[in-house]
Amino acid sequence: MLPFRLSDVSRVEFCKRDELTTHLVCCEVTAAGRIYAAHEDSPDWDRWLAALSMLAGFDPTWRSKVMLPAFAECRTVAFSRR
Repeated sequence: MLPFRLSDVSRVEFCKRDELTTHLVCCEVTAAGRIYAAHEDSPDWDRWLAALSMLAGFDPTWRSKVMLPAFAECRTVAFSRR
């Protein structure tokens, strides 16, 4: 179960935080005026991705946009409802 309703989602942003030898992909979801966060090591990560990808207009290429350049915090908005 997600902590938010998909119908309430207004923005989905992904970022990558590079550490010394690894990186961590993170997601921030704005829904009903609140921000929810998860990262790729979170237990519900796959559930979040599956649900968020159902949003009309969700950018399925978000991952390639946050991976480069290496060792830089890269951000991309994968979904925005106006």
